Amino acid sequence: MEKVINLNCPGCGAPVSTEHKTCVFCTRPIIISTITDIISMPTPEVNKYANAYRKELVANPDNKNLNMSLAMCYFKLKMYDKASEAFEKAVEDNFGDADRFFYAAVNLLKGQKAFVTPRANIDKAIEYLNAANMIEDKAIYHYFLAYIKKDYFDRKYLNIKPNWEDELNSAIELGLTNAEAYQLFELLGVEQPECLQSAEEDID
Repeated sequence: MEKVINLNCPGCGAPVSTEHKTCVFCTRPIIISTITDIISMPTPEVNKYANAYRKELVANPDNKNLNMSLAMCYFKLKMYDKASEAFEKAVEDNFGDADRFFYAAVNLLKGQKAFVTPRANIDKAIEYLNAANMIEDKAIYHYFLAYIKKDYFDRKYLNIKPNWEDELNSAIELGLTNAEAYQLFELLGVEQPECLQSAEEDID
């Protein structure tokens, strides 16, 4: 279990604890675990949160919750290299939270299509997603793998097993929703390939 830390709320500055998800004074998040926690935050406020987490990490450098929160801030700010460092610390020796691996994989594409992403990042993203699926087999993880394998491997005429169609079928069998499909490409910041769009007829 992660150590509970007393800190000042990144939102309002009130004394709070990482034991709670939101601040009792301003109701803003204390710890950021998903992109929905900060998706609507303006950039200056995200910067404020990032600064607060950096300050706390000086005294608690290995705190996975703080590292995850900082990683999400960096991701929202499109500071992908810094986010990668923070994500690595957040997932290190923490195999209980599949979404950490998922977000780390999303970050590795750096807002670009898989096709133009360096192979090392592609391989690492697949490694993260496979780890996520080992923790909790989720449709969106397979759907992300389907996208990577279609846009990178299939377009470059490279073989990989399972292939993109296998991953897509797994995603659909696990109950992929249109909302999840939309969410993934919103996170990636790229256009959804037509072959994956047409597959949505089988969703819901």
